[in-house]
Amino acid sequence: MTSKERFISLCSEIHRDGIKELMEWLENSDFYTCPASSKFHLSCEGGLLKHSLNVYDELRRLLVAYPEVKVSDESVLITALFHDLCKVNCYKTEMRNRKNPSGNWERYAAYTRNEEFHYGGHGSKSVYLIQKYMKLTDEEAVAINCHMSCWDGNTTVGESYTQFPFAWLLHVADESATYIAES
Repeated sequence: MTSKERFISLCSEIHRDGIKELMEWLENSDFYTCPASSKFHLSCEGGLLKHSLNVYDELRRLLVAYPEVKVSDESVLITALFHDLCKVNCYKTEMRNRKNPSGNWERYAAYTRNEEFHYGGHGSKSVYLIQKYMKLTDEEAVAINCHMSCWDGNTTVGESYTQFPFAWLLHVADESATYIAES
């Protein structure tokens, strides 16, 4: 099964109003082919898709380690698979020059940010994009909005994690996917 097939199969387990429209939007975007970042983790074709699946796998693993955190399977799918929708339609490829190991100049393709829709924060933009199609629970919205923790300059994120421990687990799953599974 390809990553795209697995993603679509997992999303078929979401039975919320608007999921069909959200999936159509993803299909007509660059979600399945864009990188997860311009130069860091999974800066490659399909990187965002792979990262989203990695976060899902890490989140499932963490929920086994923290059985006291109770959350629906649907919430796990939604938060993990859609937490980084803010990166959809945000990258373009451009040609750059560099010296190769032999000391000769060569051209190579590199990703650069070219955001079509500027909203503001990383997590808040993902929440906004999802809710254009599908209603989120408070816990899901907080988890997605706070998945970057303090990296976004959110100095009160700990209060959100205290109120919704699942939000902290999504953050840890995202970090684990980025710095362990994808390194």
